[in-house]
Amino acid sequence: MNEKPLVLYTNHYINREITTAFASGINAETCHISKHTNYNQTIASYGYLRGVGEAYKKSKNFWYIDHGYFKSSKRTVSNNRVFLNSFDGYFRIVFNNFWHIGVGNCSGDRFKKLNISFKKKNNKGEYIILSEPTLDAINYYKLENWTEKTISLIKNYSDRKIIIHNKFSKMPLENLLKNAWAFVSEHSNAGLLAMISGVPAFYTNKYLNKLGNIKNIENGFINYEIFNNLAYGQWTLNEMRNGEAWNFLKQNIL
Repeated sequence: MNEKPLVLYTNHYINREITTAFASGINAETCHISKHTNYNQTIASYGYLRGVGEAYKKSKNFWYIDHGYFKSSKRTVSNNRVFLNSFDGYFRIVFNNFWHIGVGNCSGDRFKKLNISFKKKNNKGEYIILSEPTLDAINYYKLENWTEKTISLIKNYSDRKIIIHNKFSKMPLENLLKNAWAFVSEHSNAGLLAMISGVPAFYTNKYLNKLGNIKNIENGFINYEIFNNLAYGQWTLNEMRNGEAWNFLKQNIL
């Protein structure tokens, strides 16, 4: 996809910072979301709030930018809103989707630079972590009653204890993972953290369940090959600004 997108921006500081960097690197035109009307034109933006998500749905083609899979920028949550402490991490960039599914044949050089060490797979885990989506995600992706439906689905394939975790949980996810058998979510990036920690991850998302289907939750394995490909699906703001991200992505849609 060599077509240069129109970059849409909102008034929110995170969106403005990231879209400005992306647009600068490809010398693209920008447009405030409130003035966008041409849905036949390929677009690009960050996140899906403040009208941007509706533009994706109407557009023929789009590039979606969001938090990276590994070494993303530090963030905090307050009043059900996410705030970035810095912009020094990685951000994923996806074509006509919101997530990469790990396909491709990328080299391991980019992932190796992240200096991430995998823990040995935990074969003695006791429980299943169920990671709830945020309220914004529930509304946008239409995930009403997701928790109840997913618990029912899991019980078809496992009788292990299920522990619900979300961004308001007092117990850090890293602590829960130490004794977990599996991690289940709709589309959470934390599934990758789980795999790095030696805990197989499973998804209800129709795209991501190719990485781990709940029906295999008792015989789960970790597909380490996806990590090389995902590392080429995330980029820093500097890599966006200097054009490196676009030069790769326009020729290699993962």
